[in-house]
Amino acid sequence: MFIGLCTIELLIDEADSLKDKRRLLKSLMERVKSLYNVSVAEIDQQDVWRRSTLAFTCVANEKKHVFRVLQSAVAFFEKQRRSQVIDYRIEII
Repeated sequence: MFIGLCTIELLIDEADSLKDKRRLLKSLMERVKSLYNVSVAEIDQQDVWRRSTLAFTCVANEKKHVFRVLQSAVAFFEKQRRSQVIDYRIEII
């Protein structure tokens, strides 16, 4: 069994308040959960309007599959116009 963890830092240009940020993040997190079957949570920068750090995880029998799922989830965030990926890191245990 392999466990993959990806942390991703986002810049959210559209957010003019914490309420805007949370609304946008909720939408993005729900979509990435349903598309890639990952668990996702905001883990840092909760009180900063235009930045967020998210973590998402995947568990599978094959290391290659875990990496593909996490890489696809990162690509999903990179394609979004509402946010911009600043940095990300993938770890597989």
